Amino acid sequence: MARGGLIIFDYLLDESEDMHSLLLTDSSMLLVGGLQNHILEIDLNTVQETQKYAVETPGVAIMRQTNRFFFCGHTSGKISLRDLRTFKVEHEFDAFSGSLSDFDVHGNLLASCGFSSRLTGLACDRFLKVYDLRMMRAITPLQVHVDPAFLRFIPTYTSRLAIISQSGQCQFCEPTGLANPADIFHVNPVGPLLMTFDVSASKQALAFGDSEGCVHLWTDSPEPSFNPYSRETEFALPCLVDSLPPLDWSQDLLPLSLIPVPLTTDTLLSDWPAANSAPAPRRAPPVDAEILRTMKKVGFIGYAPNPRTRLRNQIPYRLKESDSEFDSFSKVTESPIGREEEPHLHMVSKKYRKVTIKYSKLGLEDFDFKHYNKTLFAGLEPHIPNAYCNCMIQVLYFLEPVRCLIQNHLCQKEFCLACELGFLFHMLDLSRGDPCQGSNFLRAFRTIPEASALGLILADSDEASGKGNLARLIQRWNRFILTQLHQDMQELEVPQAYRGAASSSFCSSGDSVIGQLFSCEMENCSLCRCGSETVRASSTLLFTLSYPEGSNSGIPYNKTGKNCDFAQVLKRSICLEQNTQAWCDNCEKYQPTIQTRNIRHLPDILVINCEVNSLKEADFWRMQADVAFKMAIKKHSGEISKNTELALADWKELGSPEGMLRCPSIEELKNVWLPFSIRMKLTKNKGLDVCNWTDGDEMQWGPARAEEEHGVYVYDLMATVVHILDSRTGGSLVAHIKVGETYHQRKEGVTHQQWYLFNDFLIEPIDKHEAVQFDMNWKVPAILYYTKRNLNSKYNLNIKNPIEASVLMAEASLARKQRKTHTTFIPLMLNEMPQVGDLVGLDAEFVTLNEEEAELRSDGTKSTIKPSQMSVARITCVRGQGPNEGIPFIDDYISTQEQVVDYLTQYSGIKPGDLDAKISSKHLTTLKSTYLKLRFLIDIGVKFVGHGLQKDFRVINLMVPKDQVLDTVYLFHMPRKRMISLRFLAWYFLDLKIQGETHDSIEDARTALQLYQKYLELSKNGTEPESFHKVLKGLYEKGRKMDWKVPEPEGQTSPKNAAVFPSVLAL
Repeated sequence: MARGGLIIFDYLLDESEDMHSLLLTDSSMLLVGGLQNHILEIDLNTVQETQKYAVETPGVAIMRQTNRFFFCGHTSGKISLRDLRTFKVEHEFDAFSGSLSDFDVHGNLLASCGFSSRLTGLACDRFLKVYDLRMMRAITPLQVHVDPAFLRFIPTYTSRLAIISQSGQCQFCEPTGLANPADIFHVNPVGPLLMTFDVSASKQALAFGDSEGCVHLWTDSPEPSFNPYSRETEFALPCLVDSLPPLDWSQDLLPLSLIPVPLTTDTLLSDWPAANSAPAPRRAPPVDAEILRTMKKVGFIGYAPNPRTRLRNQIPYRLKESDSEFDSFSKVTESPIGREEEPHLHMVSKKYRKVTIKYSKLGLEDFDFKHYNKTLFAGLEPHIPNAYCNCMIQVLYFLEPVRCLIQNHLCQKEFCLACELGFLFHMLDLSRGDPCQGSNFLRAFRTIPEASALGLILADSDEASGKGNLARLIQRWNRFILTQLHQDMQELEVPQAYRGAASSSFCSSGDSVIGQLFSCEMENCSLCRCGSETVRASSTLLFTLSYPEGSNSGIPYNKTGKNCDFAQVLKRSICLEQNTQAWCDNCEKYQPTIQTRNIRHLPDILVINCEVNSLKEADFWRMQADVAFKMAIKKHSGEISKNTELALADWKELGSPEGMLRCPSIEELKNVWLPFSIRMKLTKNKGLDVCNWTDGDEMQWGPARAEEEHGVYVYDLMATVVHILDSRTGGSLVAHIKVGETYHQRKEGVTHQQWYLFNDFLIEPIDKHEAVQFDMNWKVPAILYYTKRNLNSKYNLNIKNPIEASVLMAEASLARKQRKTHTTFIPLMLNEMPQVGDLVGLDAEFVTLNEEEAELRSDGTKSTIKPSQMSVARITCVRGQGPNEGIPFIDDYISTQEQVVDYLTQYSGIKPGDLDAKISSKHLTTLKSTYLKLRFLIDIGVKFVGHGLQKDFRVINLMVPKDQVLDTVYLFHMPRKRMISLRFLAWYFLDLKIQGETHDSIEDARTALQLYQKYLELSKNGTEPESFHKVLKGLYEKGRKMDWKVPEPEGQTSPKNAAVFPSVLAL
């Protein structure tokens, strides 16, 4: 029935079925039970029977539901607890010998009342049977002073029970206390007996139904709330035919529908003839062009991803007929660049769009990264907070001297960006096309106060919505990272444990290697109007482009479109001259001064921030590209008439004979202003000459290397970082990088150079002209990197691993309360140092820093938008051989400065306070310290044995070669079958019952080692795969029979306390 009392539908059952109980499991599912041996499940939306569950004990008179079980009360006096998914019996209570009258469930308690068998028949039992659902056994029965027929829990301040007799007596008592006769109240029913009783969801009202059909309502206030979202009850409207109100025709807002109209076949007054009326339906808005472009049809139904140009389920309507812009409605571009254009005219190329990871139930395991990256270079995952800098990390990595010197650096600072960047570069070196993530680097980045002060740390909401100006952000990040690396690598005092970095060939006294590569030495001159001149020396790691403002800038630029070389703008930006107020010592006051900048020494790597932050700079780039395009057409057309329009086919015939330069196509010349090479020369009078340099200039003037002795240098474009303007996704940052020969030699075994597009985990080779083509409507330059010719020959590019065996030696704990008596591991001795191929059992436990973000689709399925952010909290390594086999040599708890949302104690065993140095009793260390231990083990060549190591290494942020990983998840796995838990494998193969209340990483690592030994035993060291396949089939058959659940323990002891490893207990 509806809220107003109207019948919505009737559902007819077979005449043989006698139904007694109903249970609404959710908003649309209803369970119906009775005296039959089955229970029906009915869908209220379709009014159809969807399932029929068999019941072993017939006569289901009462049904209840909690978040753990379905409870079925039978007429035989039994109560069965059934699984919510399968409806199978999990437990059964034999409550009463006669019959069951009523029962209720609250929290961990189940209370029931009923009848017992006597010699004379059934008698009402005055003892309530109470059961503890945690231990699944009965506790002390509760004696009451009335004949209980109905009972309900009324949980307010306490878990009180209301016990009702059919004669109208009502008693309140605690389920675990004693009943007091003073707590008995009387209900005065109209009929002789009470037939039903219930309590409102808000626990503020009691309702009694008697045998005369009357309902008695008891409340604790005059206006009670019956449920958490209580609304006024809707009753059926009374008939108004006999007393119709008069209607005033002058009232426009009076609804005429108040007067019921009788059914008639005559024409009504409102039925206008077709000649006097015309239908005018509201026009539907046009479908978004992006939806039509990406739509895929299955039959006659089309499916397309949501372009997210409007809010969900909101369609704007133009109500005015005169609105002529209705059909051309478009969203205003967020960026000032291109705001006057139609956004759909400048569609962003697919490979430049923001890429996202689509998560499934398996997380990332079934996501096809190879679809986005068919090279052997590693991309970077974008889902980590502040991962907007991925493109700049790739730029720094593909600078060979930077890659080598960063990996040679190691210091004792906990949060050192140079160290973390070196670890990340090592992962990129090891990867063979699989994406990496910079979680540890970004974790250290978030702890640096200067990064927060510069506004480089974005909130998750700003990053997801694209509110931040990414172009300005990445340019500020570029300046910050170079400065920070310069400071980090100026540390020359290296402790003994990290002495490998001190022997690096890059180090020199007084300056860092970053300074040697990027620093440009210059003189700043301030000339006062009085004639006094002040000169001071300084250095900078990068330059910012300064664009001409008018004719007095010394550069021939105006709005008529005259040519302005990039080299001229760069020279003006490097040798900057400006008028400003400055202090003059001679005048002893602030005076207008002319400040100029002269270059004393040019850097090996020239870094340029483009600063295209407004429409004015964008127009300048666009205009210069147009002028350059016209000049290129004029230059390459030769004798072809200016009035002749060239077709693409005509350009093929303009190519020079073999051995000469190839003429570019029209598409390659469009939107190009940036040169691939520039030539710089320091003059004797401290001046600087800059000019664009082409391959033709090199043929004319000869190789540039010979001229370096005279202060002439040629710089080649190595990378461009661009800001992609896309209003649908908020924009993104990508990089074009020229990957050198050394990288191709290491990854692919070939020696050549190639330009690539790096868009997070999307990597694609591109033509070199695409790296300098900037369509300012959607592709805006942000950062440029130029490198000197033959840069690599000036530096020693050997990488000496700075991590030594001393990192595995004993170290002090950060915890103040940690005692030796609480030690859970024995550090390695000198004679126990691991060798190549040694086995090490590994397990890690994690805590959650950010919860998962998910949305519910319209079809009811869950879609993960952003996975939960995990942080490693405990890492354990166990010896895999030798006399101390099974004894851990690393058991580190990792301190964290970030806020922990969930300690996941049930699965990790980590409790609040374990990671706090002030109160923890564990062996607490930094993540960097434990990371170095694992890196040393990887570099030495040990083999890690564990269960689910892929996730462990992913959260720890380690890249481990596949031949060094022995994962029991995959050793005991059949193709296209489910993965099996460590707990079930340990019970099945080792007869061990582990992970009882919580997980323990020592126990798990040791069990994984034993399982690997069992695998070698069963497969005869991998020589008999067929016999092992039979073992796996038996494993899966047993698992299906037991629903993959381990039997409940009966007095068993945990293997970590067993006598197999007595040395651990001696600690």
